[in-house]
Amino acid sequence: MTLPRRLGSIYARIALTYRAKAGSLLLIAAAVFVPVGFLDALTTTADVESIDFASGLHVLAVVAATALITMSGLLGEVFYSGAVAVSLTHPHDERPPSALEVARRLDYKRLILVDVVYVLFVIVGLLIFFVPGILVFVWFGLAGPVVEIEGRGVVAALRRSASLVRGNFWVVFLVLAPVELLGDVVAELIEHGVHDLLGDSLFSTWLAESASNIAFTPIFALAAVLLTLDLIGRHDGKGGSPATRPSP
Repeated sequence: MTLPRRLGSIYARIALTYRAKAGSLLLIAAAVFVPVGFLDALTTTADVESIDFASGLHVLAVVAATALITMSGLLGEVFYSGAVAVSLTHPHDERPPSALEVARRLDYKRLILVDVVYVLFVIVGLLIFFVPGILVFVWFGLAGPVVEIEGRGVVAALRRSASLVRGNFWVVFLVLAPVELLGDVVAELIEHGVHDLLGDSLFSTWLAESASNIAFTPIFALAAVLLTLDLIGRHDGKGGSPATRPSP
C-alpha cells in the first residue's frame, strides 16, 4: 500500500472511531485534563519575570517554567493515550468498558514512569537542538499505548515503540505531527476565546487549559493508539488485543 493510501486509511479510522466513541473519550479526557489543566494554570500564571534573580538564575527559572508547561501537557497526552488504549482493546466478548472500569484497568505506575521518561527525552532533545526533540517525539510516541496494549515495562515499552516505528517513520510522523500541530492551533483559539470572555485569572486559565485539552487530545490519543495497533499487526502479524499481552 502506498504512503498516501496508508495515511488516508489511518485518518479515516480515526474519524470513524471518534464518531463512534466520542462520549466515552470526552468523559475520560475530562477526568485526566481537569487536574492537568490546573497544574498548567499554576505554571502559566506564575510571574517568573517579576522575580528578582541574578541573570543566570533568571534564565534557569524561565527555562524551568517552559519545561514544566511542556511536561504537564505531554504527560496528559501520553497518559490519556494509555487510557484510550484500554478503552479500545477490551476483549471482544465484553461490552465496552466504562470510564470507571478504564480507571481500574490502567497500569498507573508504568504509565506514569514511561510518560516522565518520554517527556524528559523530548524536552532534552528540544533544548539541545530542535531535530532530536522531533525524532524522540516520533520514535517513542507509541510507548504509552504499548504499556496498556501489551503490558510491557517502561524500558521495554520505549524499545517496542522504536521497533514499531522503524521502517514506518514517515507514516507515524505524518499522522502524529499534523494532529499535534492542529491541536495546538485549536488550543490557542479556545484559550484566547476563554480569556477574552473571562479575563486573565487562575480560574480562567484553568478553564482554558482544560477545555483546549479535552477538545482535541482525544484525536491525538486515537491516532497514537490506532497507529500502535496497526503497526503491531504489521510487525507481528496479529492484533493488539489484551489476550495477546506478554507477561510483565
